[in-house]
Amino acid sequence: MDSLAGQQLLRKDEKVVSADTALEEKKIIAFYFSAHWCPPCRLFTPMLAEFYNDLVGGGEPFEIVFVSSDKSSEELMGYMKECHGDWLAVQHGTVLGQDLKKKYEVAGIPSLIVVTREGDIISKNGRSEVVDKGPQVFQKWIAASK
Repeated sequence: MDSLAGQQLLRKDEKVVSADTALEEKKIIAFYFSAHWCPPCRLFTPMLAEFYNDLVGGGEPFEIVFVSSDKSSEELMGYMKECHGDWLAVQHGTVLGQDLKKKYEVAGIPSLIVVTREGDIISKNGRSEVVDKGPQVFQKWIAASK
């Protein structure tokens, strides 16, 4: 969580929350790099929302942090409210979003980077793993985090 320590994140209801508090019980964090204007993102986001709801509804220590490539904070919130799960987001236009893209070498979207709570990479192929394996892949991520 080194990248998020001391940061503020956004909830779908537009409330700002402390990343430290929101993520304190989570073992696996997935950074979701996406935008509403991206057709492949719009196909994957509902799948990711179902995946998220299955895991979090089952009590798994998992959270997604959306890193938007939208052009405005209004587009970001509209996209979240339209088809995202009840996960967190980096606020639009912050240095944090750019830093995360650089840190995880995100070249295209959609991209799902799965990391441990400490920020160590478990998978840079989270998108294809979610599509191909569904919620069962979470146990693989947990095993890799130990």
